[in-house]
Amino acid sequence: MYEEVHRWTDRNVKVQLPLFPGYVFVHMPVSERKKVLSVASVVRILSFNGQPVPLSESEIESLKRSMQYRKVQPFPYYLCKGDKVRIKAGPLQGLEGIVERQKGKSRIVISIHAIMNSVAVDLEAEDLEPTA
Repeated sequence: MYEEVHRWTDRNVKVQLPLFPGYVFVHMPVSERKKVLSVASVVRILSFNGQPVPLSESEIESLKRSMQYRKVQPFPYYLCKGDKVRIKAGPLQGLEGIVERQKGKSRIVISIHAIMNSVAVDLEAEDLEPTA
């Protein structure tokens, strides 16, 4: 869960929201699979080739730790190095490029085809959207 402030005309309220809407994370042995699936609103267990997909303990612990020190909130896109993206805000709005790295700010390489040159620019991930 993460905390977000919702503003109404007469007040501000802190609300708890799910970091990954639609997902519930459980720590369970595979033998308890039927028990988990019998819980109301549980549709399926995330799996690949019929086998449950476990998240590593280190990923979960890193996420929990980072939430203690930084503001964490959901991001609408899953971007990876090499993905094609469009800049949706700021002075470069509308330009397209390729994600070069994602640590800290996302570095995007923008190519200017007419002169066959490229530039790299660091942008906030929220200013990007994937291109189809």
